[in-house]
Amino acid sequence: YMTTKRTIDIITEGFSDVMSARRKYVLELPSGQKIDIYFPPLTRFDRQKAQTAVGTDDALMVSTQLLCQIAQKEDGSKMFALADAIDLQRMLPEKVLNDIELFLFELKIDVETAKND
Repeated sequence: YMTTKRTIDIITEGFSDVMSARRKYVLELPSGQKIDIYFPPLTRFDRQKAQTAVGTDDALMVSTQLLCQIAQKEDGSKMFALADAIDLQRMLPEKVLNDIELFLFELKIDVETAKND
């Protein structure tokens, strides 16, 4: 007889390839050096964990926390410590952090359109 799979198992197995795929962001430093940052897909669990860690739902705090939480080196190891979020916010131009975080969230912003709104 055939065992019936639970719906949750069918759904999660159906997305297993998506969940194992990482996207690469290339950060170019002013010196010309390039740093590759890899991002696995963002989950609701990741977002809740980041909100809990920062103790607020402030979008800027949460997004940088998420960056530190899920960014990976090519080998899959963590790129940042969770405590690095404050240094990133304090010591990088906001545009740089915005660009990385927009990539993390898979958001594409048309700056010209945004200016006109």
